[in-house]
Amino acid sequence: MHNNPPDDTSRSRTFWKWPHFPGTVHDPDNGISEELYTELVRYAKYASGAYQALCPRPMGNTLVTQFTDVITATQGFVARDDTRKELVVSFRGSREIASAIIDTSLVLSPLRGPGLPQNTDAHVHTGFLYAFRSVGERVLNVLREQFDKFPQHDVAVSGHSLGVRRTVPLRDTTYVIVLEQGAIACIAALSIRNSFPDVGLRLFTFGQPRTGDHSFAELVETVIGTDNIFRGVHSFDGVPTMIPTRLGYRHHATEYWQFTEPPAPRHVRRCVGSEDPEGSASIPSTGINLPHMVYFEQPIASDPTVCI
Repeated sequence: MHNNPPDDTSRSRTFWKWPHFPGTVHDPDNGISEELYTELVRYAKYASGAYQALCPRPMGNTLVTQFTDVITATQGFVARDDTRKELVVSFRGSREIASAIIDTSLVLSPLRGPGLPQNTDAHVHTGFLYAFRSVGERVLNVLREQFDKFPQHDVAVSGHSLGVRRTVPLRDTTYVIVLEQGAIACIAALSIRNSFPDVGLRLFTFGQPRTGDHSFAELVETVIGTDNIFRGVHSFDGVPTMIPTRLGYRHHATEYWQFTEPPAPRHVRRCVGSEDPEGSASIPSTGINLPHMVYFEQPIASDPTVCI
C-alpha cells in the first residue's frame, strides 16, 4: 500500500497564485511518499520503452509480445516481471507531433469494444475508442494465456503519447484523429479489469487528455478504483487539458501533478477528485509542449536503456 496524503475536500477553495498551497495537506513540504514516486518513475520508463523500435527486455524483464496496428498507429508490448509478479501492458503513439486536435475526432461515441462493460451510457472520444478496438482483443488474449501460466500475477497498464496525427477511415467518413496512448491505456485498463475481475490492476498514464464524458470518468473510477489510478501530469503540459470540458469531456481521478521543478516527491500533489481546480486544470492549455516530453525524470522515447 502507498502512503498517500489524504484528500482535503472539506476546506474551502482558494485562489492563490499557482502553485501555492500553504498550510494544507497539499503543501509542497508534504508531497507524496518516496515509494509512490518511485512507482511513477518506474511506469514512466515502461511508457518510454514502448517507443523504442526494439525493446527486447522492458525494464530488464521478459518481453511477452509486441502488438501494432498500422492503420491507427497503436503500438505497445506486454512484459512480465516475475520478481514483482506483474504483467505490464504499455502503449505508445507515433513520433509525429500534431499541432492541434481536429474537431471531427472529438465526437463522443458509445463505449463499445472488446472486454468493455456493457449496459453503460458512457461515451468516449471516437478516435481513442477506434484505436483501442484495433488491438484490444489481441491484448486480452495474450493476458488470458499469461494468467493460465502465471495465475498469481497482477497487471499494470501504462501509456503516454508524444502526440499522434493520423487520417483513418471510419465507416463512410474519414477522420483525422489525435491518438493519445494514455487515453488508450485508460480504455484498455477498463477492459482488462472488467474481463479479469479477480486480478489486481493499476493504471499509470502520463500526459493523458480527457478521454470521455462524465459517465465514462465515473465508470473508470468505480471499476478500477481511484486508489489504483495514477494519472501523472507534468507542470504545464498542455495535453491533459487540450480537450475542453465544454465539449462534454471530463477527466477521471486520480491526478498526480508535478507542479514545479525539479522532479521530486515533495513537488507532486495528489489532487482531489477528477477535475481539481487546484490541479493542472488551473493552467490554461498550451498544447503539446516541452513538459509533455519528460515525465518523472524520464525523457520519453529517447532512453534505450529502459529496454535492456
